[in-house]
Parts: sequence; structure tokens; C-alpha cells
Amino acid sequence: MSRATISSKGQITIPAAVRAAMRVDTGDRVEFVEISPGRFEFIAATRPVTALKGLFGKPPKPVSIQAMNAAIRARAAKAR
Repeated sequence: MSRATISSKGQITIPAAVRAAMRVDTGDRVEFVEISPGRFEFIAATRPVTALKGLFGKPPKPVSIQAMNAAIRARAAKAR
């Protein structure tokens, strides 16, 4: 397990082993995603969008543009 300490300015140094495993380097961007109250995932945000291909699998049923537009209209109507 790797550990880091928060500085007085709210900064941390990511341990070298973690940076290597995540393939992040100086200037790369990262995200903190809350997965449950008080629990976060630290995610490298530097990979191209094409790296997401196949991550979620294929949808069970294709959705048409018309169906998407209808869902957007319905949601907008509820918001008013």
C-alpha cells in the first residue's frame, strides 16, 4: 500500500510506484470520482477517448435518434 501526506496547501505527491502503474507523468491530468460517500477513485484523465472503446460493451438494444430526442424533450418538460 502506498501513502501520501497532504501539505498545508492541500497538495500531495503521488508515490512513484502509483504514477508508474497509472502511467501518469508531469503535466498529466487526473480526476477524483466519488464512488460512495467519502470514497473516491483516482483516475488518469490523459488517455484518448478511443481507449474507452469496448469498456461498456454493446447496448442490449440500439436507440434511435428519434427516441433520444423524445427522452430529452420529456426530461426537459419535467424540469419546468
